[in-house]
Amino acid sequence: MNFALILFCLLLVSGAIWLADVLVFSKRRAPGAKDPWWVEYGASFFPVILLVFGLRSFIVEPFKIPSGSMIPTLEVGDFILVNKFTYGIRLPVINKKIIDINQPQRGDVMVFRYPEDPSLDYIKRVIGVPGDKVAYQNKRLTINGQPIETVPMDDYLHPERLYYSKQFVEKSERIEYRILNDGDAPGFIAGATPFQYRENCLYNNAGVICTVPAGHYFTMGDNRDNSRDSRYWGFVREENIVGKAFFIWFNFSDLKRIGSFK
Repeated sequence: MNFALILFCLLLVSGAIWLADVLVFSKRRAPGAKDPWWVEYGASFFPVILLVFGLRSFIVEPFKIPSGSMIPTLEVGDFILVNKFTYGIRLPVINKKIIDINQPQRGDVMVFRYPEDPSLDYIKRVIGVPGDKVAYQNKRLTINGQPIETVPMDDYLHPERLYYSKQFVEKSERIEYRILNDGDAPGFIAGATPFQYRENCLYNNAGVICTVPAGHYFTMGDNRDNSRDSRYWGFVREENIVGKAFFIWFNFSDLKRIGSFK
């Protein structure tokens, strides 16, 4: 469901009712006469819808995390906020950038439209930017020939499924974050689709090596063995970017999660 399109249609309808009443119908009503119900509702909803549409389109948009692909950074049920202007101002509905501000950086947690079905929003971590050579071999990450520092931590207990994953901290030049690996999961990538620019990727028994094309990004989930990401369906186009995730504002199951995004 394209909520932005629905909201835009409601904005147009309520705005048209409000404008028609101001310019035409209000002048025809007798002094003191009650507004028709359709005018009352349409005109009263218009400023509310306008405010919500403006905030959601240009400032910040809420999302709910539906899967465990970003554990331990984000858990199922986290409600997050996404900054809509960090990577530039885009026209709502058609998502066309009109003002360029910043570009996604390695380590950013980014929301984007899923390349195989743009009606779906995905959230992953940016691993490679245009021109990068990303190698994920034997569950270790290398960018442009430089291994990303990986520090072991205590194993992570998945409370819902009661099993442990190996936990590490990856340290890049600008950020550090936790990742998970399952010791019994293979390193090779099974089931990669025939995505655009697949010729930029080399698959082997150890994993995958990709060169990121211009205008695209390589993303991965922090729960490395439980995430379908750029290793499987390819690169994220710049046109598909929605915004940068930056804050957990609620979780019904664990109120301590509020504000814990890091």
